[in-house]
Amino acid sequence: MRNIFLFIRRYFNFFIFLALQVVALWLLFTYNHFHRARFLGIANELTGRINTQYNKVEDYFNLKDENRRLHKFNDSLLNLLPGNFIQQDTSMRLVKDSVPYDTAGHFRRYFFRDATVVYNTVNAQKNYIQLDRGTNQGIKDNMAVISSDGSAVGVVVNVSANFCQVMSLLHVQSTVSASLKRGGDFGTVEWDGKDPRFLLLKRLPKTVEVKNGDTVLTSPYSYNIPPGYMIGTVADIKVDNTTGMYILKVKTAANFYNLQQVHIIENIERSEQVKLFEETRKKIEETKKNPK
Repeated sequence: MRNIFLFIRRYFNFFIFLALQVVALWLLFTYNHFHRARFLGIANELTGRINTQYNKVEDYFNLKDENRRLHKFNDSLLNLLPGNFIQQDTSMRLVKDSVPYDTAGHFRRYFFRDATVVYNTVNAQKNYIQLDRGTNQGIKDNMAVISSDGSAVGVVVNVSANFCQVMSLLHVQSTVSASLKRGGDFGTVEWDGKDPRFLLLKRLPKTVEVKNGDTVLTSPYSYNIPPGYMIGTVADIKVDNTTGMYILKVKTAANFYNLQQVHIIENIERSEQVKLFEETRKKIEETKKNPK
């Protein structure tokens, strides 16, 4: 014990210097947006490279399960090939869908990029996932992320040159528009910060018919995540007496404990959609202020 006190006494000034340096850096990065942005970018890059090396070892022990999930996802894609369907001969005029779906004279709306998980947490209240794709690979904020089997995972919230940070669905500030596959009724999926295996589907009217086992999908009412991707299945049904609406416990379709390969989805029309929304909001506000 005496040696410890002698050591502290001998290097007391050095320890004071370190403490003051930490406080100075904390103040700099907290109250200066430019330095804070630069620090987050460098931190993402550094931790990303370290996590990449660690993930190479972890990937080796999960290859079997990951291959099984990829095979399942590929099967679902093969089932969507036009060659699997025939056009019935009817007297009705054929009308093409206005939503673009391929490259044969149609416009693309969503673009997919593959990525590998290099860091992931599930035990905190604010969980993040780090991927090995960044601005150099065309990644931007607000892009959606799904797992290799097509289950919703989260949304990109920060990007560096070669890595990006994803807000997981297991984040207490995450809100995703969702709908029931059976009836199409929609609500909002959130996480209460408790069990990583379950999410909560809220704002669903009590008049809606719902049963345990019903599938919950991403809804069409989102600028980030395309509709129709699986979020989970209903595991428990309760009613909030204060609002008279359902609070559904949803078992996640994605296995957040073992995320390895994912897909990043870019909504190419997102900027136009957001711009239209903002312009409409401003137009309505100006109309209220200056009624004719």
